[in-house]
Amino acid sequence: VQLQASGGGLVQAGGSLRLSCTVSESILSFSITAWYRQAPGKQREEVASITGGGSTQYIDSVKGRFTISKDNFKNVLYLQMTTLKPEDTAVYYCKARKVRPIVREYWGQGTLVTVSS
Repeated sequence: VQLQASGGGLVQAGGSLRLSCTVSESILSFSITAWYRQAPGKQREEVASITGGGSTQYIDSVKGRFTISKDNFKNVLYLQMTTLKPEDTAVYYCKARKVRPIVREYWGQGTLVTVSS
């Protein structure tokens, strides 16, 4: 399984970006897919997740600004980010998790988002 993240870049505060994560097999085969981020000097944190059925969760700091979604036909996971803040600057990673037949997790390579003030 391969995950390919893209869409990062440099944006001014208040701007928007959309991240994409292309999955090499059916995204429906994963129980949950998610976006994480890791800022310089900080631990990686989960930003948003979406289940196979479409239920979503977000960390408080991005609620109302970020939207996670997926295209089950194209096998792509998205993260629409709006009203970006300098503190959103980080490398963003996508992750996909299977639970059958055993629990396995797969990570994308990361894409850098830099928000300037």
